[in-house]
Amino acid sequence: MTRELQERQEVGEVMHLAKSSRLIVRLLGSPGKETRPGEILVDQKGKGVGKVLEVIGPVAAPYASVIPLTDRTNKVLGIKVYRGRSLRSKRQR
Repeated sequence: MTRELQERQEVGEVMHLAKSSRLIVRLLGSPGKETRPGEILVDQKGKGVGKVLEVIGPVAAPYASVIPLTDRTNKVLGIKVYRGRSLRSKRQR
């Protein structure tokens, strides 16, 4: 396991591909580590899976609607996703 992967925080699991072509991710409840719109989610290899568009559902069991950044949407169903960099942080550099 690489150092970069160890530092990455697990955000949740890809549950569903909606008719709108968005991925639905079940988020893990981690206080103080909210997933925000604009964040990039990556797989365990660090490849971009998608960008969070909005967080939906109840506070106790939130989900994220994610715009896919890959054509392999059927292959990402069921995988765990991790927090990547947000688009804002890249633009500020």
